[in-house]
Amino acid sequence: MPVGMSADDAAPVMSFFDPSPVLLAYIFVQRFVYFELLALLALLRLIGGRGMARMPALITLLICAAAIFATFAPALGLQTVPLYGDIARALAMGGGLALPLVASAIFATSLGIPARRWRWIDLLHAVGVLAFLGLWIATRL
Repeated sequence: MPVGMSADDAAPVMSFFDPSPVLLAYIFVQRFVYFELLALLALLRLIGGRGMARMPALITLLICAAAIFATFAPALGLQTVPLYGDIARALAMGGGLALPLVASAIFATSLGIPARRWRWIDLLHAVGVLAFLGLWIATRL
């Protein structure tokens, strides 16, 4: 410990304005994990699905691709692309919860299609949605 510092000065101090680690984890998952994993599941459903089971997966994949584009567009200098503003606003709706849930709901409609294969994809999707919602609920506590 440097000269002139007491033990109290060396302890980290959290102020009212410091974000909680749970909130930081939620934002990270929302921006950099959820859409990427959902896109991967949708791509797997496109590859392994049959018939109409591919349609919800295709729509979900397009939504995920748009969300991923909007996330990385500012870093790539692409925020002048005409659709960027609309996609960014859609990402911000409902505190950032609306678009992930819409994409998941569309993907979940394939549950009712008997021609779908690889049912483990639906299990992974359900676990991912529950984990995402659990993290969101944890930010509210």
